[in-house]
Amino acid sequence: MKIKRFFAKDMRTALAEVKETLGPDAVIMSNKKVTGGVEIVAAVDYQSQVPGPKDTPVRRQLNDESVNISSAARQMIRPEPTPAKEQNEHYADTLAALLARQQKLKPGNGAPMGNTQSAGLAAANAAPRTLAEQGQWGAAPEPAKPKARVASGQRAPQPAQRDQEMEGMRKEMASIRKLLEHQISGLMWQEVERREPMRALLIKELKKLGFDDAFADQLAGLIPEDMSIHQAMAQLAEVLTAQLKISEDEIMRQGGAVALLGPTGVGKTTTIAKLAARFAMKYGAEQVALITTDNYRIGAHEQLQTYGRIMGCPVRQVRDAEELANALYQFRHRRLVLIDTAGVGQRDIRLTEQLDTLVKNAKVRIRSYLVMSATSQRRVMQEAVDHFRRIPLSGCILTKLDESLNLGEVINVCIQNSLPISYITDGQRVPEDIQVANAAQLVGAAMGSLERETEEPYFWGAGFGEAEDSEFYE
Repeated sequence: MKIKRFFAKDMRTALAEVKETLGPDAVIMSNKKVTGGVEIVAAVDYQSQVPGPKDTPVRRQLNDESVNISSAARQMIRPEPTPAKEQNEHYADTLAALLARQQKLKPGNGAPMGNTQSAGLAAANAAPRTLAEQGQWGAAPEPAKPKARVASGQRAPQPAQRDQEMEGMRKEMASIRKLLEHQISGLMWQEVERREPMRALLIKELKKLGFDDAFADQLAGLIPEDMSIHQAMAQLAEVLTAQLKISEDEIMRQGGAVALLGPTGVGKTTTIAKLAARFAMKYGAEQVALITTDNYRIGAHEQLQTYGRIMGCPVRQVRDAEELANALYQFRHRRLVLIDTAGVGQRDIRLTEQLDTLVKNAKVRIRSYLVMSATSQRRVMQEAVDHFRRIPLSGCILTKLDESLNLGEVINVCIQNSLPISYITDGQRVPEDIQVANAAQLVGAAMGSLERETEEPYFWGAGFGEAEDSEFYE
């Protein structure tokens, strides 16, 4: 007996290969579904005439899997003799019968093709059906990719550990990139100092005043290279004076409803008292009224009430837009109504509520002024301008100029945002310490702080060194 194993993509192709290789008298020993198709084990007696297949690589591979069984083994496998009629029924599942059944089955029939029972001894000793034969499986799943073997004694890296390693690599790459950018910017700065020494010097001076890099570079580019340092600084002061907008004494001239906005602690209440006192001295206390919307700070109403009692003008506290509209209606015969708002930071969620309170009142136009402290950092002031600009700003009022060492940062913010400056305050006295803004005086005060720094003794490493200047082009 000759036994061979056949692999094909489907049952029909496998049976055709069995017939072509072993002939129509071959017996199906077993069949099952495997990854990529089906597997059939077929056998045929040596006495049967087997057609000689062509000598191809596929045939040679199949011939390698042939098994020769001894006569004793064939005697054990051969079924017991039975009557002719029973023997014919026993071998009904030969290859010819299987082919006939395949022709009778309609396409798309859901009946499994691998349920044909094997003949002979294999049918008597048939093993339980596999999961592939028992279930209804669709297309064969893709073979799993071979996993890398882990050496004995080592564990596969955990996901958290891999994430930490990736994060460490990202940080290391970021630090390398920053180092390269620093080196390149240093080379660029050295090139600027070599080709345009006056421009490089002006950029350094403007950075000392508190101007940001981009604005300092823009201003320095407006100054000719052939000027002396004194001429260049004088022309630079003229450029800053021309670009700085001033709204003059419009609150005193126009009157109306005026609201002061700003973060906590910039001096809004004191500034309102100064403005009210100046207006009362000029037009009389009966022409001024004060309103406060500060319901958060303890004692805020009492502080403004004290100022109103001293000046002889009424003070009203409101909680929402409706009360504000009623208060403005009651004070409609006054020339100036000053509104003191609560000190809310630009990141406070109550800022939207406070700004909406001013915007919802449509019966009278409320002019809003942003109050900024000259001692604040440039980025803090810029963030305040960005957040309070949800409503139109008529200008700004600068406070605490007497406490500031450098006015360059606040001038930088006002110029870049085209924000007019109306008043400046430089003390706590009411109403003496408030003045109408003057662009030339503000720029002169800023330049004066630079001159005071040059008069101080210089110590190596105390000023802006080469390392910091090299960051200009980063």
